Amino acid sequence: MTIHWGALLTVFATSLGASVAVVALVAAALLGLSARAPRLALCAGAPHRRALSPLAGTAVAAVCLTVAAGIVLVGLWAMIAR
Repeated sequence: MTIHWGALLTVFATSLGASVAVVALVAAALLGLSARAPRLALCAGAPHRRALSPLAGTAVAAVCLTVAAGIVLVGLWAMIAR
């Protein structure tokens, strides 16, 4: 029995890349959803400017979560269907 190091490295790199992509997409979705939260003034001189409107933040979150779910489903399909 031999270990195919090239195939093992390919599996490792693919799983690491997919994991990082899913975590980054979920983090971006949470950032988009945070645009809906009310702003609390931390100090009197703090600017009250939002990076995203609530509608745009929700759209960004929906797209990011859809892509993350697609990555997970393709991974499950590759493991189960093959």
